[in-house]
Amino acid sequence: MTEMSRFLAGQIFSRFMRKNIQHLKQCKIRTFTTAPSTNLKDVLEKKIPEKQKEVIEFRKQHGNTKIGEVTVDQYVYEDSMNLIAKLPTIAAIIYRNLYRDGTSVGAIDPDKDWTWNFTSMLGFEDPAFTELMRLYLTIHSDHEGGNVSAHTTHLVGSALSDPYLAFAGGMNGLAGPLHGLANQEVLVWLTKLQQQLGGEVSDDQLREFIWNTLKSGQVVPGYGHAVLRKTDPRYTCQREFALKHLPDDPLFKLVSQLYKVVPDTLMQHGKAKNPWPNVDAHSGVLLQYYNLKEMNYYTVLFGVSRALGCMASLIWSRALGLPLERPKSFDIKHLKKLAGAA
Repeated sequence: MTEMSRFLAGQIFSRFMRKNIQHLKQCKIRTFTTAPSTNLKDVLEKKIPEKQKEVIEFRKQHGNTKIGEVTVDQYVYEDSMNLIAKLPTIAAIIYRNLYRDGTSVGAIDPDKDWTWNFTSMLGFEDPAFTELMRLYLTIHSDHEGGNVSAHTTHLVGSALSDPYLAFAGGMNGLAGPLHGLANQEVLVWLTKLQQQLGGEVSDDQLREFIWNTLKSGQVVPGYGHAVLRKTDPRYTCQREFALKHLPDDPLFKLVSQLYKVVPDTLMQHGKAKNPWPNVDAHSGVLLQYYNLKEMNYYTVLFGVSRALGCMASLIWSRALGLPLERPKSFDIKHLKKLAGAA
């Protein structure tokens, strides 16, 4: 994205938010009964009818609300905004339950921004970490619609399922290790590298380690991308942050050294369509530096961030009246034709 494109996108978003900030303040949170029940009969008799009523009301409001100059579904808009507002608290409770003995997340400070409250509820007070999380949550929010979590959210939402159901579908996709564990795999690989090679290593040592990884049938985690054919701009953002805030960190130095060595090695290998680093090559290193070391939690952070892009896209999908998504199917005759053309 060019500087002019970023500027125009920012101006459009800011204008949209200014025009509708009053509507945001007036949005009422739709409450859902969440009292636990161990009796399946109770669930079937009580909870399902309650949900059915919510779905009926949700469908009645389809296309009934005006936001600025765009007509959207009232509940899609409000549910999306409420979901985004609630996620940091939910994610912080998960973190504290798992790693901080269930201690309280505390109260939200309405005078602080979304990310500040999130990092505060997690228990981190370093302003630099909060600034990192502003960057992290922004650059992980959306990355075209083809990835598993974004596409699943869009797919489920296209059936007019409410945003909570659509986002839950996306998070189920994110839970899969091929989608949600990438930055953890980078850290595991870096740790293995350090254990085998020790402290400071030469470029030749790195090349040998990379070749051994490739010869074993594995890939170099954090490098390559299904769509991009150059260095991931999200990697570049994180690198610039690290150069400013942690230039002497040993793990960052190793990541920087790999940035010089890995692409040429992958091109020599000859199988990589894109030998350049992606976002996951860097994110885990930054989180580790600021003592968010619980790698199993990183996918939760990803999920909080991804809600921003998925919910914005969901609102636009309903505003534009996009249809139910249904991929085409191919019969044997058509597949043979495709195979013959190849």
